[in-house]
Amino acid sequence: MKKRFLIISPHPDDAELGMGGTILRLKQKGHKVFMVDLTSGEPTPYGSEEKRKKEALKSTGILGVDERVNLDLENRYLFDGKEARLRLAERIRKYKPDVMFVPYPEDAHPDHEACTKISEAARFYAKFTKVKLKSAPFYPPRLYYFFCTHLRIIPETTFFVDISEHLKEKFKAIRCYHSQFVANPKGGFVFDYIRTQNSYFGKLAGCAYAEGFYSKEAVKTDDLSSL
Repeated sequence: MKKRFLIISPHPDDAELGMGGTILRLKQKGHKVFMVDLTSGEPTPYGSEEKRKKEALKSTGILGVDERVNLDLENRYLFDGKEARLRLAERIRKYKPDVMFVPYPEDAHPDHEACTKISEAARFYAKFTKVKLKSAPFYPPRLYYFFCTHLRIIPETTFFVDISEHLKEKFKAIRCYHSQFVANPKGGFVFDYIRTQNSYFGKLAGCAYAEGFYSKEAVKTDDLSSL
């Protein structure tokens, strides 16, 4: 059965880093995939608003997602408040995802933690009635967490997705963010970091490379063969 997936990212590039391979796999299987970036990610030392838009557009083309938008909330000072929750809730009501993906709730970057809080609240807000929001009320039945690169812990994982055949395309999408990971000498570490992390997750999952995910809620499957 084809499903609808929504990935919410604090900045352009975070979703590619954390779950780019899974996005590619979902599209390969014919699912609908939507992405919402909460901020532009700017200012950064080697980036600009124009550069980041072009980079995100190029990466989106590689991933092949159905639609990607930016909510233009304030980078660096992303805050969990009513306006942000409602703005995201409208997108949730529009896309009606079966599954939402958001950053892991513990992170060294305040924007990432704020993104998670906004997303969790917006998921609930999206089902409100008698409220001035576009589209019909909707509550996504599943919410899972992906891992960003600012982690300073060994994260708890619930399940893994085999991305062995998609790793090269994932790195191709990440490299679209030239201002962050090529022009910036401090950003080059991500390639080794991501390869090592995905290899480690792969070893745990019994494949070459995998992406890990976490769930606060019970995970259900109707197909035991997928386990």
